[in-house]
Amino acid sequence: MLTIAYCRVSTEEQATDGFSIEGQSERLRQYADLHELGPVVVITDPGRSGKDMNRPGLMQVMTMVSEGHVSNVLVWRLDRLSRNLGDLIGLADSFGQANVGLHSFTERLDLSSATGRMFYNILGSFAQFYREQLGENVRMGMRQAARQGKWTNHPPTGYDLNDGLLVPNFDADTVRMIYRLRADGLSQSETAARTGIKQSTVLSILRNPAYLGKIKCGDEWIEGIHEPLITEREFQAAHRGRATGQRRGKDLMSGRVRCGQCERSMSVMDNGAGWLGYRCRHRGKGCDVPRFSNKGLLRGALLGLRLVRDDLDLQTAIRERVERREGVRQDDHRRQADRKRRIEQLETNRAKVLEAFYAGNISGEGLRHEEDRLNQELVALRAIVEPVHESSTATEQFEQVVALLQRLDWDVIWEAATDTERRTLLDEFVSRVDVYADHLEVEVRGAPKLNVSLHEVGLRETVEIARVGGGT
Repeated sequence: MLTIAYCRVSTEEQATDGFSIEGQSERLRQYADLHELGPVVVITDPGRSGKDMNRPGLMQVMTMVSEGHVSNVLVWRLDRLSRNLGDLIGLADSFGQANVGLHSFTERLDLSSATGRMFYNILGSFAQFYREQLGENVRMGMRQAARQGKWTNHPPTGYDLNDGLLVPNFDADTVRMIYRLRADGLSQSETAARTGIKQSTVLSILRNPAYLGKIKCGDEWIEGIHEPLITEREFQAAHRGRATGQRRGKDLMSGRVRCGQCERSMSVMDNGAGWLGYRCRHRGKGCDVPRFSNKGLLRGALLGLRLVRDDLDLQTAIRERVERREGVRQDDHRRQADRKRRIEQLETNRAKVLEAFYAGNISGEGLRHEEDRLNQELVALRAIVEPVHESSTATEQFEQVVALLQRLDWDVIWEAATDTERRTLLDEFVSRVDVYADHLEVEVRGAPKLNVSLHEVGLRETVEIARVGGGT
């Protein structure tokens, strides 16, 4: 039977005097000689963290224990085995079942007694606390760096990292080109072929707010101090009017027409005689929404814009509705803020419980009971808390859209624009058009859906009006 000395140092501990692999193994050999445990086989895990069990040396020890070749396991300190209390308890149980003695040079443990086992659990709690505190310190440092506008991860394509600051490199022009091509209507695969960038990389670039000059802090994106590669308008133009996983067609309405009954994107169809229209994929399979021409749907979208621009009564009704919604959203924000304050309070309480334990004011059992209670409430609160993003209110967005539409001579601009420019105008102002058998619902950005009857835009009603829908 063998006596094994297991030695581990993490990367940051490599240079610590008296704590090296050689220092640990030499002390453990002396300990084995003093207690007549026989020759020692040293197994090491240099430069490995104790936060998990996936370490080659430890796996070798456990294999030898399970095969019955080990009589004693020696460690310099318990946290050399693991800094996780649950893992430490599991290891102790495994050693006990295999009749293997576990010896800690520093803590002088005897696990054959109830007192020794209790002390083992308490020391394990300290090891886990140190690991979690180290993780909190690292996360705190990363959050602090993020608040200062510094980048704390690998730099995205188009940037180099210089002392925590993202600096544009020679790929920056390629990133800008990707956004321009997508705004012009090219698919991801076409964009990838045009730029020579892999399609998966194109997708990650399009999804990354870092190009807007933002950095990630926790679960939210905040303003950084690095140079943005694109504007907010360019970012939005590259994403508007597109459904995930669906290629955008060349028609101006492509990507923004949906079946109101099935709530799915409608497909473009050509009858071969110059007529182009939109048809629900489930037509005849439970859906009775007929096909409609692309020209009629486009007239519906443009009519919605004119109504928002010119109809003062409609503007008043929209303002009232938006303000009601805004009140509900503000209530949601207040509830989220209350939950976040409760989480901060629970974190403070947990720290106080640990301080009471260190001061000897509560027992180890009391510590575990309070931690379990606090952790349960923390887990429940964190599961329902979402980051509250500061943005302009819905009322402000609507007023901006109305003001911009009123400054534009829309009819003149539309007639003079190219198809690419018309698509850009629609991307800026029209979110979607929902199609029903008896009416359309046009969603102008910043406004609720607007009901448009079919005859107003030259479309024929195929059924009697049966529903009004949910629009204004």
